[in-house]
Amino acid sequence: MLINPFTKLHHYYILRKHPIQSSLWENSVNKLALVNNLPTKELRQLKKLATLLLYNKNFVGAQGLVLSEEHKLIIAIQACLPILKLDLSYYDGWYDIVVYPDTFVVYRDITDSNGLVHNSRRTLSGEAWSRGPVILSWSDVQLDSFKLREGHNVVIHEFSHKLDMLNGRANGMPPLHPNMHRQEWTKSLSTAYERLKNQYAQFQHAHINEYAATNPAEYFAVVSEYFFTAPLVLKQHSPAVYSQLVLFYKQEPLGHLN
Repeated sequence: MLINPFTKLHHYYILRKHPIQSSLWENSVNKLALVNNLPTKELRQLKKLATLLLYNKNFVGAQGLVLSEEHKLIIAIQACLPILKLDLSYYDGWYDIVVYPDTFVVYRDITDSNGLVHNSRRTLSGEAWSRGPVILSWSDVQLDSFKLREGHNVVIHEFSHKLDMLNGRANGMPPLHPNMHRQEWTKSLSTAYERLKNQYAQFQHAHINEYAATNPAEYFAVVSEYFFTAPLVLKQHSPAVYSQLVLFYKQEPLGHLN
């Protein structure tokens, strides 16, 4: 994705006028198992993206949570990992990142196949709204951030949904790059998704979190979590999916994790 000269100039201004404090950056990176083994060049790019994200997004603490600069940076670093080789414009079109102290409850009306409306109550650790905020539970961010948890990272999960929504709605089909083929993406992810659904339906052991079998959007978000936190697991058990994510994210995470 090309960046026009005016945007580049604006980014240069932000990076000069609103830098992340060096000690804060180093301490935060050292705490994050997901990124502390990245090569120096990639860490520099990650710092640029995190700086721009912190400037462009509005972080809101909910239910009395006071967000420190470290809170914000811990989230920003992990949010920028999926776009490390892409561009900050992949997160355009929305503004707020809302952070609750713990899991939060949402109430919604759901219409069943017979047209009847039911009240639904769900407890969530994260949520992403189309053209709206990313919502996170800080307790879950902490759980996933400071110790590597294979297949679990709520920040990557919700920001992957934002990438998916760039085509209008979350359906497991983010905008693909020119060197990618829609048919190959669809075949690879759909085949793996159906296989996973069948494994759980038949009470078989599966190597990917059951939540991925909810729908194609959740499948994409969950396998994105595996791509960054447990790339070897994903590559061994869903090699075609892994290959498609390498093309989409333009990254090869194997070798960066202990």
